[in-house]
Parts: sequence; C-alpha cells; structure tokens
Amino acid sequence: MATCAWPLQTAVVARLSSDPPLTAVAAVLDEVREDSPYPHVTLGEVIEELDDTHDNQGLDVSLVLHIWSKYPGYAECARILAHLDRLLDRRPLQVEGFTMSSIHREHHRMMRDPDPQIRHCPVRFRVWLSEEQ
Repeated sequence: MATCAWPLQTAVVARLSSDPPLTAVAAVLDEVREDSPYPHVTLGEVIEELDDTHDNQGLDVSLVLHIWSKYPGYAECARILAHLDRLLDRRPLQVEGFTMSSIHREHHRMMRDPDPQIRHCPVRFRVWLSEEQ
C-alpha cells in the first residue's frame, strides 16, 4: 500500500492556495520561517491507518492543518476556519493515485500560544481514501 501523505498534502495546498477569498486573508505555508506573515495556515500531521475491504486497499487518514494569528481574540481564527470548512469539509479532492470517498472536519481547538500575542487553532480533517488499481 502506498502512502497518501504527499499526494494528499499536494491536493490540499493546491485547493487552499487557489482560493482568492482565503489567500486574501491568510497565507498557506508548508514551511514557516521567522519572517512568515500572519495570519497563516500550515500543514500539520498526517496519520494513516489501513482501512482495507475484501477487494480494495484503503486508508483512514487524519490530516491536521494549523491556523496561526496575531489578531486579538479568536475572530480571525474563526474566519479562516470558515474558509477551511468551505473548501474542504465534504468537498472531495483529486489525490494522485487514490480515490477519495470522504473528507470532513472532525474537530478544531482554539487556544493561546505560549507567546501571548499568538492564537493557534489546530483543525483535524478525517479523510477516507482507496488506492487506485
């Protein structure tokens, strides 16, 4: 069974980066540097579990995105979260080498970073994929 990590991340970044309403309010970054702009969305953890059927190899995937903001309070995080929902929640992606049967937001958590000026919101999506034959 092939890993879906890179093809899934590529599909997610392509969808998010090509959406003008989202990119007007937040950068979408794979690599964060010290001078990266706020707010931004970063790719996080990808956890894959085998989810095979009798005749198909599948994966149950947990994909985490991180929202980072310096806006006072959580309003900016909430607005960016709404964009992520609009773009990903129950909106299948074209993932190279796989067929996606479902994607939905499983949960999110808004919290303060140890730096008191930064707000952080990890967002977990659940993805079900099967390997193309």
